Amino acid sequence: MELMSKLSVLTAKIQQQAHAISTEEATKNAFVMPFIHTVLGYDVFDPQEVTPEYVCDVGTKKGEKIDYAILKDGIVQILIECKKIGEPLNINHASQLFRYFHVTNARISILTNGQVYRFFTDLDAPNKMDEKPFLEIDLLDIDEHVVPELAKLTKMAFDVDSIINAAGELKYVSQIKKILANQLTSPDDDFVKFFAARVYDGIITQKVREQFLELTKKAASQFLNDQINDRLKSAMNGTVSSHASLTEVIPIVESANDDEENKIITTADELEGFHIVKAIVRSSIEAKRIVYRDTQSYFGILVDDNNRKPVCRLHFNRSQKYIGIFDAAKNETRHSINSLDDIFNFADQLKETVLQYQ
Repeated sequence: MELMSKLSVLTAKIQQQAHAISTEEATKNAFVMPFIHTVLGYDVFDPQEVTPEYVCDVGTKKGEKIDYAILKDGIVQILIECKKIGEPLNINHASQLFRYFHVTNARISILTNGQVYRFFTDLDAPNKMDEKPFLEIDLLDIDEHVVPELAKLTKMAFDVDSIINAAGELKYVSQIKKILANQLTSPDDDFVKFFAARVYDGIITQKVREQFLELTKKAASQFLNDQINDRLKSAMNGTVSSHASLTEVIPIVESANDDEENKIITTADELEGFHIVKAIVRSSIEAKRIVYRDTQSYFGILVDDNNRKPVCRLHFNRSQKYIGIFDAAKNETRHSINSLDDIFNFADQLKETVLQYQ
């Protein structure tokens, strides 16, 4: 929790200052150095511990510098290459890290723009930096599952063997999660055929594939709903009655044509947020009256499928999530949230809102 608190401080700093940062040097001073010092725990003012502009000659290239080298007992442990905040990170930006990695003792390298940190090692080939990171953290969208792994890179806990041993699992689990997320929302042909072949006895024609594309999407959505429902029931300590289902979802979109509708992607976070709101207000209004409408710009939750009866809006189409709360005059005020559990902090306002529609 202490590490999470430190990360949250940096998150707030980025939200407040990122718009004013226009150079790589300013990014390093405002965000990267505090990350190294506060989060990882290394003394950025001790050149024997953190060396800025670290020189490492490679072949005929002389005098080139890496942004930071973190040392332990005079031996380089971590190399860090920085880019300007907001600049996309890709493997082409890591050319210096690739060159320096195999001529130092470092087993860990970091590519960052001050907001996103990508951690690399040499799992694929000894002394050669991998092209894919084994760990990634976005300070504006922190995955709490990676925080314990980040803790292993801190000064107090640094153990390179432990980090490398865990890196392989982290790398592949992360990639599998991304694939699953993509397939559950937008399944490709092979994914659809995988399920169709196991439940359909006939010949899988083009028409059958098209049919199973929609069935697969529907099954994936219902599966996610079931998982969310189980989590909610556990979180509410069994206060949900058995005859009142939380999985009742009435998906209605505002789009009038197929092109616009195809651009709308209802995410697992939006569905879970819907279930949380529904669980909160069900003590004040019948659960079946609560529905959602997903749009390109926000995820709206309504009473009686009526735009004039808004409960709240979830603005999850960005790295920083917001919940929009309505007052008696139906004016919306957005509040930033760091996790879906923060929605429970607005329980009283949500209940007051739905009571207006009784």
